[in-house]
Amino acid sequence: MTYRFILSCAPYTFEVSTEFTNVAEFLRALYGSRLLEPAHYHGFIDYKVSLSNTTGMRALVKPQARFLFEGIEPFKPFSVQQGHALIEWGLNWVVSSQEFSYVIIHAAVLAKGDKAIVCPALSGSGKSTLAAYLSRNGWRLLSDEMALISPNSSTVTPFVRPICLKNHSIDLAKRWFPDAFFSKVAVNTHKGDVIHLRPDPHSIEHSTTPAQVVGVIFPKYNQDTFLDVYKIDKAGCFQGLTQNAFNYGILGKDGVSSLINIAETSQCFEIHYNDMAEVNRFLSEVVEGE
Repeated sequence: MTYRFILSCAPYTFEVSTEFTNVAEFLRALYGSRLLEPAHYHGFIDYKVSLSNTTGMRALVKPQARFLFEGIEPFKPFSVQQGHALIEWGLNWVVSSQEFSYVIIHAAVLAKGDKAIVCPALSGSGKSTLAAYLSRNGWRLLSDEMALISPNSSTVTPFVRPICLKNHSIDLAKRWFPDAFFSKVAVNTHKGDVIHLRPDPHSIEHSTTPAQVVGVIFPKYNQDTFLDVYKIDKAGCFQGLTQNAFNYGILGKDGVSSLINIAETSQCFEIHYNDMAEVNRFLSEVVEGE
């Protein structure tokens, strides 16, 4: 059986098909009303993706999940039990590699009102854990994975999707948010154990409301550091943004000028921390000080 859905996840609409029941259940549980039946949708579709089984004898003996986009298979097959993680990483890949309407930065994005902070960081920095905490402590989640910046502006467009948590962050988040909805754990992926947290209702409700970037924060979790804050100058901020941007080079002048604009108009800091509440207080000061 093949399940087919329309995933309306502003600013994009995806057509998603899968042969795996566990993936279909994941999509229904994590996206809820944003998952539509194709028969009831007559609008534009931005991207079509699928998660299918391997072929031949392997499909019977040891089935695996393959992510496909227009005949392209960007990842090696995953185990079927990891399929729900693969579909999320696949959607990330599609947008980050195919989208040129925005300057895309690998970053978590949170907002209070119409003011946003962008937190660019490499994998393992704790940005998704920080995004999960903040999104349930007074902040609106725009994304835990990518900042979509309108060219030559400071406007960031939400792309609200489940928050991906890994390894020790899983138990931590479950203790913080016992009433939140988590997916099943995808064990032993190339990133370790992975779980997805459904976004909070407020963030979903405002998933088409943009914000203005007023702060750029480079976070780094350090279990031995309560909170150390380092001011970064505009040149250092620009450099850090370029190191975490997916497509600014392809966009040429617009891409470069967009990152320069954010660096020049935002407060920029590097923080080392182990206390989420203290980070929350500091970031609130950054936003409220504007």
